[in-house]
Amino acid sequence: MRPVPAAILTLTLGLVACTRALEQHPESGPPTMYRPKPSIAVWEVPRQTLSPASIPQIATELPTFMQIVTPRPTSTTTDCLRQGGSKIETSLSTSLLPHPMEYLVYLPPCYYYRSTQRYPALYLIHGQSYSHDQWDRLGVDDIADALIAAGEIPPFIIVMPRDRQWTQPEEDKFGQVVADLLVPTIDLRFRTLPDRVHRAIGGLSRGAGWAVHLGLSRWDLFGAIGAHSLPVFQSDAPQIARWLDATPRASLPRIYIDIGEHDRPSILASTRWFENLLNEKNIPHEWHLFTGYHEEAYWQAHLEQYLRWYTQEW
Repeated sequence: MRPVPAAILTLTLGLVACTRALEQHPESGPPTMYRPKPSIAVWEVPRQTLSPASIPQIATELPTFMQIVTPRPTSTTTDCLRQGGSKIETSLSTSLLPHPMEYLVYLPPCYYYRSTQRYPALYLIHGQSYSHDQWDRLGVDDIADALIAAGEIPPFIIVMPRDRQWTQPEEDKFGQVVADLLVPTIDLRFRTLPDRVHRAIGGLSRGAGWAVHLGLSRWDLFGAIGAHSLPVFQSDAPQIARWLDATPRASLPRIYIDIGEHDRPSILASTRWFENLLNEKNIPHEWHLFTGYHEEAYWQAHLEQYLRWYTQEW
């Protein structure tokens, strides 16, 4: 992987979930305060019946993993910055999930050369019907390489896990595995800064729902939440206010929310419901209503802005 010049950080639009092109006009400002009706529908996902399984206690379960790619150390700082970061594909096995959890790890330029340096970690979750390579395929690693090489953001690690289920969090144990198994595994295997201040979580679409779920219910793990085109989980809607109230004011995560103005009406309503709740509770957050649709072209166009926000306090 080689650094990409800053002049071409705006990537060619990749795979899109919709054939409609983005309209070209400036970003819209924050919408008028949105007050949802009591019957507002948050995102509903298909439910599936899982066969009963014996679930071990987290404290006694030791995850196993498999490393697929091991990059070589580089010789000089200049060389390693030019070569860019490295990617490792790994899986974590646990009886909490029917299949091993695959995940990609992006290691920043010079990770192996600077053998004593420790790094913040950003967890990025893909959208529904996609896989753990979605963020990488959209170019997040190339943009990170270029911004790090230019000295515009600090070096950091990216973790991109795969969620195979489409169910609500009480049925899909993906979130539990991320919080209780994946985070400690990453902190053991890689040179992270293992504290919430240096750990952030974000996601696209359903992945944004997971980012809000994990970032608020496990505020002890994550210091920042990025929700990109957010459909709130149906089962989370009654709990979000309680999670916010239970979090010490000084420990509230930084929150970034964005969505395209032409996104699906139900997802726009869900995102605005969440943003309105933050306003009602006087919780600081960054909110953007951009031009665009619920598609990969929209997310790809904002990757650089996302990374600059996640890393701005590192």
